[in-house]
Amino acid sequence: MRKTKPKVILISPKGPLYRYQGGIFGKGLRYMPQTFPTLAALVPEDVEIELVCLDEGIQIIDPETIEADLVGMTVITGSAPRAYELSAVFRRRGIPVVMGGPHITLAPEDAAPHADSIVLGWAEITWPQLLRDWLRDDLQARYDLQPDHALNTPLPDRSVLPSKSYLTDAVFEATRGCVFKCDFCVSPAAWGRKVWQKPVAQVVEDIRRHGRKRIIFVDLNIIADRKYALELFHALTPLGIQWFGLATTTLVNDTELLDVCAKSGCTGLLMGLESIDPAILKGMHKTFNKPKNYALVVERLHMKGIALQGCFVFGQDGESPDVFEKTARFAVESGIDLPRFAISTPFPGTPLYQKLERENRLLHKDWSLYDAQHCVFQPQDMSPRELELGTERAWKQAYSIRNCFRRLRKTAAPLHIALITNYTYRYYAHHLDKYYTCDWGLARSMVPRIDTLQNKAPAETTAR
Repeated sequence: MRKTKPKVILISPKGPLYRYQGGIFGKGLRYMPQTFPTLAALVPEDVEIELVCLDEGIQIIDPETIEADLVGMTVITGSAPRAYELSAVFRRRGIPVVMGGPHITLAPEDAAPHADSIVLGWAEITWPQLLRDWLRDDLQARYDLQPDHALNTPLPDRSVLPSKSYLTDAVFEATRGCVFKCDFCVSPAAWGRKVWQKPVAQVVEDIRRHGRKRIIFVDLNIIADRKYALELFHALTPLGIQWFGLATTTLVNDTELLDVCAKSGCTGLLMGLESIDPAILKGMHKTFNKPKNYALVVERLHMKGIALQGCFVFGQDGESPDVFEKTARFAVESGIDLPRFAISTPFPGTPLYQKLERENRLLHKDWSLYDAQHCVFQPQDMSPRELELGTERAWKQAYSIRNCFRRLRKTAAPLHIALITNYTYRYYAHHLDKYYTCDWGLARSMVPRIDTLQNKAPAETTAR
């Protein structure tokens, strides 16, 4: 017979860049994740459990001393090795483990041996079902996303995580998913080209209840559905808030939508620009981006008081070694408020991963290095090390003192915010090389390090 209130512990495992000690980012760039507040709110009233949420990004966790009746983990690809390591300890101690999250959805066959149960897709329906099954001693080996999945759910319970340990807990979502099919993107691979929407009234109520005037939307593309976006922006306008979110460059081509977006309180957007080469964008299936118009994108956003965090990715077939300097120079000259640079990463299940696997170009499957700052495949026109070093050079070039001030002269962000964020990214740019290793045993032992692989042919290094 079970105890009156069995203890369920939810864990967010640390990754190579985001962890409490030794990671490149401290509190300054970490906001409260939405997964655990959402899962906490979804626990049915008739399910009596003690729920504890632990985030290895803000604390140290010792799996040998944690007491629990059930452990659940949310897993991204970069944190999968740590999740598997934790799971091995819990299961050895007789504690069942459930895993969900993007990596589990993308690679269920990889995760299943490490868990008693896996959850694919979002858990609004399957999480309550899983808890009831577990309490009946009938835990299923796998729970799949239900066809009647919807986001009309209880408001998140942010009290399950310590708000003071994060930069902000004012994090919200209105939609999930994206309609585009970029070949490197996890979203269409995991959840299809569909957008789920919360009722606008529910989003507004969550913001009102929380009471903050500066908030973050974590939607992948908040303008994916124009009609919904207009309704949302009109509803946000009376709140008098300032918000940051994610959108595509198509926003600036819609005068009405851009105007309403700005009036609703938008002060900053992250956009995936990806490349300054139209041919590269075509290969990514992201032809709605027009590099010749990027400067116009920046100008129109700035006219509305919206700062741009523009993201570029390196390592595509057809890129030459001069792409790093060209891209960084373009980012500075076009006045992008905060340029970001990443290495193309073939996450499991994506078309990019499938292509590179077919071509025998994956260097290994050490998921801890699938973090967009390590090269995990054989590039077409350069070595893996050249790709890593070139990406570092782009960061350092864009965030040199001179180039920081060149961009600050054009920024749409308040000067003190722009100074802080530029300093933070400058620090990141000059410390990337110090965080190219992981500090837990499993990740070190899974495969050889990439610097020992880079001189071998792809056929010799593909994980078997």
